[in-house]
Amino acid sequence: METPVITYPRKFYEHACVIEADGGFALKLDERRLKTPKGAAFVAPTRALADAMVDEWNAQGEHIIPTRMPLTQFAFAAIDATASKREEVADYIAKFGETDLCCHRAASPVELVAHQDAHWSSLRDWLHAYVGADLPVVTGILPADVPQGELAKLRAAALALDDFHLTALAQATGLGGSAIIGFAVLHQKVTPTAAFEAAALDHLWSQQKWGADAEAQARLARQRAEFEALARFVAALA
Repeated sequence: METPVITYPRKFYEHACVIEADGGFALKLDERRLKTPKGAAFVAPTRALADAMVDEWNAQGEHIIPTRMPLTQFAFAAIDATASKREEVADYIAKFGETDLCCHRAASPVELVAHQDAHWSSLRDWLHAYVGADLPVVTGILPADVPQGELAKLRAAALALDDFHLTALAQATGLGGSAIIGFAVLHQKVTPTAAFEAAALDHLWSQQKWGADAEAQARLARQRAEFEALARFVAALA
């Protein structure tokens, strides 16, 4: 089967800049104000985020390639998706409490068990102290029997966030397969490298033991890059 050819829109502007508008910071592409894909007037909550997005728009070449503008995509998602689906997004995050990567441990070999404990237990303890949710550590991949009250704590912590931070939390949680990692990224308790290494721990451990093929390496590289983009997004919201 042939790989489909992706056609990107041509760049239609010469220069992007930031303007103050609607209680926040908007972007202009030449004289045209930036709108989200669903047609909403875009407004960033911080100047730092607007500046970072301007850099992405000004870095575009002949064509506009969305994958090269991750902060713009996160910001669009906050306005077009998260704002109208906050309850669903919070449910999505809380559900990870049953299958959280940092709480589902291997039974063997002992080296991997120790490696998981060294990288994941401190993150689990931090989440317990911060959110109050006590997620049980289990062996295997089946969902854990987590009291609904503990999941409710995750959900409440998520709903307490604004749309932009909630978007970052959901993205980081899904990327890492872990609400624990998601909250740690959101609150900058881990560097993007540490977040990636925690999320990809099993794969990295296997890679060190038995090597990795090109496809696996490419997948890990994409995951690392997404954590780095999320860290930039979170920092720009501060």
